[in-house]
Amino acid sequence: MSEPINIEAILEWPVYGLSQEEKSQALLSALQNLTYWHNERCPEYHSILSKVDKFKKADSLLDLPFLPVRLFKHQKLLSIPQDEVIKTMTSSGTSGQNVSQIFLDKKTSAMQVKVLSRIVSNFIGPHRLPMLVIDCRATIANRYKFSARTAGILGFSMFGHDVEFALDDDMTLNVDRVTRFLEKYSDQNILLFGFTFIVWQHWIRYLEEASIKLPIGKGILIHGGGWKQLQSQAVSSNEFKRRLESVSNIKRVHNYYGMVEQTGSIFMECEEGHLHTSSWSEIIVRDPMDFKALPKGTAGLIQLLSVIPHSYPGHSLLSEDEGEIVGVDDCGCGRLGTYFRVHGRIQNAEVRGCSDTYSR
Repeated sequence: MSEPINIEAILEWPVYGLSQEEKSQALLSALQNLTYWHNERCPEYHSILSKVDKFKKADSLLDLPFLPVRLFKHQKLLSIPQDEVIKTMTSSGTSGQNVSQIFLDKKTSAMQVKVLSRIVSNFIGPHRLPMLVIDCRATIANRYKFSARTAGILGFSMFGHDVEFALDDDMTLNVDRVTRFLEKYSDQNILLFGFTFIVWQHWIRYLEEASIKLPIGKGILIHGGGWKQLQSQAVSSNEFKRRLESVSNIKRVHNYYGMVEQTGSIFMECEEGHLHTSSWSEIIVRDPMDFKALPKGTAGLIQLLSVIPHSYPGHSLLSEDEGEIVGVDDCGCGRLGTYFRVHGRIQNAEVRGCSDTYSR
């Protein structure tokens, strides 16, 4: 039988301060308990696990069962009564594609917020900063049933104050509005947030074509999603950063990796250019042919583990992204844990990054 999730104890874990051995033990206990929890409360999950004879005997994180992330596009998976759902999140998708539906209760939603806060504060500091969102205000119109793009903006907005939107609703950069905002906070650090392709297309490219340079030397940009479109245009991470600095003098840039199916459990890019797992998450890279775990330096499918999902069985998911583990506990930034890189979506998988599919 499962036991109640002790959120208070879990949140006391240091963000990046557990060694791999300490973290693996803590995660295995929490994730094993979540597996029992969802098995007892989600009929569809129970049906799947009934085919896996050894799921209760996991000796390591490698042995925990996982679901393909695509399953959430085809099944409504809940481990709580319907009347406890306070929020429904959907993944990004182009017209005609199915989208994932993720159902949240108060407990899961609170956990998402607290973990996200701990992770991001490790990179930008504990204080809220004046914030410029490189998107349009219309994106956050529906706060009850919203997309991954909406969730990203609302989630990161808790790190800002006096939140301003850089784009008009037609996705045109409003230079006058941005300039007034920058003049108001010219002597302070500024937090900027946006999805990668939108930042590229409607900020960097726009400023380049208009020959405009903005003085944001104290800016900190957090961005994520939409790398596939940039890769198709042969734009590397280094090129993105170089041209961003050229048009706005922003030097502090943190990409992040995550998905709506595990909101809150994001993987931030450190100063060395590596994506990091926090104490509340882990990744395993698996061979796409037989799903065996692969050693560091070998590319395969990324499996994501998170202690956050309580209202739905999303704590162990096999993504459709290809990546590789770079190292463990020895990154030059000083943060402990697994650090890795993402190569992109596997061939023939749907394009579904947060900024890949926005509608004009």
